[in-house]
Amino acid sequence: MTLKSVLMGTVGATLIAAPALAGSPEPAPAQPAIETPVAVPLTGDWTGGYVGGQIGWGDVSGDISGDDLIGGLTLGYDYDFGSWVLGAGVDYDWAEIDAGGNTLENLARLKLRAGYDTGPGLVYATAGAARAEIDTLGSDEGYFAGIGYEHKLTDNMTVGGEILYHDFGDFNGSGTDVEATTAQVRASFRF
Repeated sequence: MTLKSVLMGTVGATLIAAPALAGSPEPAPAQPAIETPVAVPLTGDWTGGYVGGQIGWGDVSGDISGDDLIGGLTLGYDYDFGSWVLGAGVDYDWAEIDAGGNTLENLARLKLRAGYDTGPGLVYATAGAARAEIDTLGSDEGYFAGIGYEHKLTDNMTVGGEILYHDFGDFNGSGTDVEATTAQVRASFRF
């Protein structure tokens, strides 16, 4: 063997072994895995009480007519059966709807509702007893029916809307038939 071939072999072996001898004898620590945040879905459990406010438009028709703003308070309780929700509630609205010299001053409802649970949403139908007060005619009881939708912003806050038809035939024995349609948006705190 010549000196040149020994020298070339030593240099070659050194170059091949150098990476294996570099650094510490312990392996480099693994990089921590970065976890992707997972959105926490809102629960679809609608069981519990609620209290809130609502505002919208009221339209009085029948033998008298007029329309204007209407708004008030709502409270109730729902029970979630899985895909279906049943509930009961009370609404009270203040208004000053001028209906041809008659003014609808307030409207109260005792309501039942049944709906389909979509998770963060609730699509429902509602009906029940209603009571209206008109300044020149007094107060009278009737009925109402309608539809609505409520959506959870958080587990405790919801927003939604309702369209309701009210019927007060022969209002307070006056011979005046009164109908009212309300379309309102609402926000509720659930507990």
